[in-house]
Amino acid sequence: MNSALLELAAANGAFVGTHFAMSHPLRAGLVRMTGKVGFQILYSLVSAATLAWVYFAFVDAPSGDLPGSGEIGWVIATVLTLPALVLFAGSYIGNPALPTPMAEEQARAEPKGVFAVTRHPMMWSFALWALSHIILLWSWRTMIVALSMGFLALVGAKMQDRKKQVLMGDAWVQWESKTSYWPRWSKLLGAGALPWTAGLILFVFLSWLHTPLGGISAGIWRWF
Repeated sequence: MNSALLELAAANGAFVGTHFAMSHPLRAGLVRMTGKVGFQILYSLVSAATLAWVYFAFVDAPSGDLPGSGEIGWVIATVLTLPALVLFAGSYIGNPALPTPMAEEQARAEPKGVFAVTRHPMMWSFALWALSHIILLWSWRTMIVALSMGFLALVGAKMQDRKKQVLMGDAWVQWESKTSYWPRWSKLLGAGALPWTAGLILFVFLSWLHTPLGGISAGIWRWF
């Protein structure tokens, strides 16, 4: 592995590691030291700095150095991206995992929309995004980032459950009893008009944006 890929691996390790550390073992101490607002600022700054390191290391790493999975890979990746974006769009509607004053009330309510699919729709959207890029077998730099982000999403979701049990107590336990960590894909079509509309808009726009930003046609634009 060349030095650019080693740096990219280190950058991803820093991004994932600081997320886990600040979200879990270091969280309580940092909140006591900085206050809730100060912690949110610190968390955002560290996340932005490590993500910027990932971006610049990714740009410097070699591209297209794996054989690729051909058209079938692009078809599978495109199909995976749509549910990922539906889950992502719907994750902002009534999500008790988000730090809002209504979180406990939302956790005690019946799950609706994408939460009937999984209680971690945002995390699973990232995981599907990661899987879509792994399947393409395009480059080692893409594999490193995708594996790191997929690991962060799925392990982070499990760790979030434990954290929320402590922070929200019975409300989160109730939420867990009514929802599923693993997606129940049969319920995705019934996730509601808003998640599907927003997801489709994001699907078309972000697929188009892939060409000017990444230099590679993706999604439906690969065939139109």
